Amino acid sequence: MGYCELRSRADVTGVSLLPQLRYPTVAQLVAFARALALRRPALCALRQVGVSRAGRPIHLLSVGHARRAVLVVAGAHANEPTGGATLLALAERVLGERELRSDTSWHFLLCADPDGASLHVTPAPRSLYEYHLGFFRPAAEEQPEWAPSVLPPDRLPPETQALTGVIDELRPYLQVTLHGTDLGGSWVQLTKDLPGLAEPFAKSAAELHIPVETGASDAAGWSASGPGVHVMPSPGAGAAYPSMPDDARHSTWYHAHRYGGLTAVVEVPMWASDLVDDAAQHPAPAAAIRRLARRLLRDGTEVDRVLAEALPRLEGVDGPLLRAARWALELVPGLAADWMHTPPADNTMAYVGSVDAFARRLPLRAAAMLLRVLRETDDLAAPRLDRLVAVWSDAFAERFRARWVPLEHQVEHQSRTVVAAALYARERAA
Repeated sequence: MGYCELRSRADVTGVSLLPQLRYPTVAQLVAFARALALRRPALCALRQVGVSRAGRPIHLLSVGHARRAVLVVAGAHANEPTGGATLLALAERVLGERELRSDTSWHFLLCADPDGASLHVTPAPRSLYEYHLGFFRPAAEEQPEWAPSVLPPDRLPPETQALTGVIDELRPYLQVTLHGTDLGGSWVQLTKDLPGLAEPFAKSAAELHIPVETGASDAAGWSASGPGVHVMPSPGAGAAYPSMPDDARHSTWYHAHRYGGLTAVVEVPMWASDLVDDAAQHPAPAAAIRRLARRLLRDGTEVDRVLAEALPRLEGVDGPLLRAARWALELVPGLAADWMHTPPADNTMAYVGSVDAFARRLPLRAAAMLLRVLRETDDLAAPRLDRLVAVWSDAFAERFRARWVPLEHQVEHQSRTVVAAALYARERAA
């Protein structure tokens, strides 16, 4: 079932759950899951599996009863909202296609970070600028999947504990976590290779006019199973960006390995750029990346200067937005140094373009979250920062020739890729 059909489906009261084509809220996700459980009680069950730091419930929807399990996680990053809509579409598809659940149960973690979801407030953004006006992405230690890479086990947040508890209970042969990017292409990250996945992934992307991001900086230095399908290096291998604290190999993605499973991270863009799949060799990649590092430092310094000027006026102000903005700014010097002094992990135009996008995102996100703090306090520096966010958002969109990917295409591509990964992983586990 496509998302356009899904959003018009009525719940048990006859009221449409998703009356507009927009990213669903956590409340809508829970209402939809509850309606499914009431409609198909023999197959579906909804239960609470944890609470957030702020006391918000974390829910799991289960479909089917087979011991062999697939776990699908949405909402790990609040600023990547496609996963919630995809989760709804997948739940409906699994119910409608008996063969998908004949010997497999499917389990859907509705939102791994409900606190974060409450702070990212652009359910239907019309531009990158509007998207950033409501932007939130917490610091690494507050992100459910990333926290184990930067915190000791006795300090893990309850969201992480809920997620790992579900993995311990279900022992899934496949965990899929639904991620996305603001502007770029689609790609997959695997903790173990799934031979054959690249073909249906590429076919789906082509049919829906979604570019495949062949040189994603998130997967710098990783091997490729096929275009846009990247296999993570084993724990202990050197990191492409040594300064980055949140090493994927220490995240919850590897928790399924203790039960013989693996994790697939499926990324889809909100806005697409047809520049991200250019496999041609860049004429001077090292020089280009050094220029990007210098721009990153310049832009980060500009936001840092606004923060330093405003801090005396923000005495007593604290919260996740300010913590996240400061965390993002703290990453800038180390990342710029990595790019300045480390040979490029990839010499393609696509990879240099991905680094360019990364260098734009980091200071822009810090500026956007700091702007929200300054607006809430009616600070005099807010107009200056607003201009930065507007100019940088427009420049980002123009540089990469951004085009909106219809939400139903985002959902359809992510859903297809999840199902393909489940089928290939089942063959691998057999």
